[in-house]
Amino acid sequence: MLLAERRQVILDRIRAASRVVVSELSTEFGVSEETIRRDLEWLEQEGVAMRTYGGAVLKQGDQAPPPYATRKNTNVEGKVAIARLLAGMVRDGDTLMVDESSTALFAVRAVRQRKELTLITNSLNILQEASGQDSWHVIATGGLLKPDIMALVGPKALSTISGYHVRYAVLSARGVNTQLGITDSSDDVVQVKRAMMAAADHAVLLADYRKFDRSGFVSLGRLEEIDRLITDREPPEEWRQRLEDSRVEVLCRSEQAQS
Repeated sequence: MLLAERRQVILDRIRAASRVVVSELSTEFGVSEETIRRDLEWLEQEGVAMRTYGGAVLKQGDQAPPPYATRKNTNVEGKVAIARLLAGMVRDGDTLMVDESSTALFAVRAVRQRKELTLITNSLNILQEASGQDSWHVIATGGLLKPDIMALVGPKALSTISGYHVRYAVLSARGVNTQLGITDSSDDVVQVKRAMMAAADHAVLLADYRKFDRSGFVSLGRLEEIDRLITDREPPEEWRQRLEDSRVEVLCRSEQAQS
């Protein structure tokens, strides 16, 4: 098991049980207790765990992403605004890869009037949403089901994505940070998003105002790797400058629409 994979598994265990024990992890992974202590030290530095005698516990306030049903019903107004802005970009006949995020689901709903779209996704919810669009060409990535987010991940998904070239990769993330860049919560999900970015002419990040200055566990990429950011509120001055320096085009709804 790779270092990043082991640390992701350890983090998942901490989040599930609220604690882990060094000796148990050492036996399970077949590595020294000192190696596990370094893993826990790294997780502590990342702000997701707190070391204790003989192990580590979940840092207070840290949690895994909320269930998909909860996320889908959070900041609906903002997600609808973002989706409408995306719909203004998309034309009949366009090709898109869309991730599993709840914001992307709103985006797909917003482009239902477009004809002859090709949509490639790893999201079962988005596949269902697109199933009634007779003129669309809808392609599922295949792969291993990740039940908590109803998404397909793993080598099969990555292989399918790499076999296509599209105009837009439409993605969201857990957080956008001026120092850390774009981050998400798990390595398998990030791998799919990175593959979509690599297969697209333009990477479009959908991020409502709550995502700014937040961070997840796994790096998705640098801000410079995004071509366009769509958000529901005007970013603060620090962010506007950072995005301009990174040559990221920003779309957000007008102040009049927000009032």
